[in-house]
Amino acid sequence: MLKVGEVAPDFVLPDQNGESQVFYKMKGSKGAVLFFYPKDGTPGCTAQSCSFRDNYQELKNLGVEIIGISTNSPDPHKQFATQHSLPFALLSDESGEVRKKYGVKKTLGILPGRATFVVGLDGKIIFSFSSQLEIQKHVDEAVKVIKDYAQK
Repeated sequence: MLKVGEVAPDFVLPDQNGESQVFYKMKGSKGAVLFFYPKDGTPGCTAQSCSFRDNYQELKNLGVEIIGISTNSPDPHKQFATQHSLPFALLSDESGEVRKKYGVKKTLGILPGRATFVVGLDGKIIFSFSSQLEIQKHVDEAVKVIKDYAQK
């Protein structure tokens, strides 16, 4: 998995509306949170996405954009985003290519991994965390790091 200080790879993926999105153009004025999650609609992924949703406005005000990525296609992403009022982009990495670029490994060799990266304005990773089970920690730690970073 990519570590703090490494450059976050750029990528182009379709969002929940089927529109191609370029990562570096999506970043806010202070950077971005990328969270990789296994699958739309599962209990853990719903809890994680809704927690990012609940912190969205505060992070947006700090100049950071939130971006969710899974291997789901755009249609399930759209349903998931609508059902849970998710205000951020959900990107479809069906081939797993971006997941590989970021070094997000499968859990037990079968379940797509859960990892969160905070990318600074300079394109370097300032926080990375991977855990399938510590779902809330993904959000809590990312918010803490962003608050510290945004005040610099």
